[in-house]
Amino acid sequence: SLVVTQKGEFEAMRRVLNTNVDGGVKVMYALTAIKGVGRRYANIVLKKADIDFSKRAGELSHDELERIVEIIQNPLQYKIPQWFLNRQKDRTSGKYWQLVSNAVDNSLREDLDRMKKVRVHRGLRHDWNLRVRGQHTKTTGRGGRTVGVTKKK
Repeated sequence: SLVVTQKGEFEAMRRVLNTNVDGGVKVMYALTAIKGVGRRYANIVLKKADIDFSKRAGELSHDELERIVEIIQNPLQYKIPQWFLNRQKDRTSGKYWQLVSNAVDNSLREDLDRMKKVRVHRGLRHDWNLRVRGQHTKTTGRGGRTVGVTKKK
């Protein structure tokens, strides 16, 4: 199913932004393996990089990969709208970012630590390992073993 024109051109695994990307998958879907990059963001990045959607990730040249990484890391320079980014109006800097890879985990941890430190209700719920988003907790989400009623004989 994979047609390679020259030997040595195809790579089964690519390393992009500290993530292993499957070379046998089409580029748009292969980029979604990177944390912080979804299908729509991958789609717009490929359009800005002017890369064919029918290509496989293993068929990309080194220059094409560099273009993709550059656009993912600096989306505002390539006229990707602010509302498309996953970190809007950051609390510390007030800037708009697209967080990718390890930065997603780091920012989430920092946000939770800040909420816990300020003693916000949401932070307290996270601290107590309870549901945060208003779900009912009277009967569901009980941790531990199940306790049933024994039948009398």
